Amino acid sequence: MRYLSFDIEATGLAENDYMIEFGMIPFCAVTGEMNYDLQRNWYIKCPSFEELKPRLDQWVIDHNEELINKAHEDGQELSAFKKLFEDYLMSEEVKEYFGKDQGNKIVLFGKSMNAIDLPFMNRDLGWNFMREHFHHQVLDLSSVVRSLCDLKILPETCQSGSGLMKHFDMGDVAHTALEDAVNTAKLYLKIKESCLK
Repeated sequence: MRYLSFDIEATGLAENDYMIEFGMIPFCAVTGEMNYDLQRNWYIKCPSFEELKPRLDQWVIDHNEELINKAHEDGQELSAFKKLFEDYLMSEEVKEYFGKDQGNKIVLFGKSMNAIDLPFMNRDLGWNFMREHFHHQVLDLSSVVRSLCDLKILPETCQSGSGLMKHFDMGDVAHTALEDAVNTAKLYLKIKESCLK
């Protein structure tokens, strides 16, 4: 299977928070190859950090001020981001990679996607956009890992992103969209490889 591994950074987890960064990379679970030529990363415009600060969670205040400022100053307007993303999805390279001309839809891959990724994408890109381009089935690394912990194949500490990264000697979670999208795909490939041994 080929997947589009993606990650979103946001101003928080609440319903009215903003997407501020979107990163993605296609990869093939069969060959284990990451398609770096098709990786992309965009910042999405949001209000300034000072404007948002009164309603931000403390973790976001402590860790994401620089990212919020980057999105505010350099980010694409949401409508422009949507157009860039659609142009990418309709490009010949992407259509060929995922077999879209044969009627295939792209299967999204990520971690804890129900938290913000899918709700925010449905909200900001629209239901029709999501259904036109993406398969209704997704693959969520967090769900895969939870199942493997239940089966005692992975230790319980792997249920957190940082614990999973440490288990596979991959350092710390980056909390930048593209690096997290890449690392999430790499983790899945490492898990797959370890399960096949």
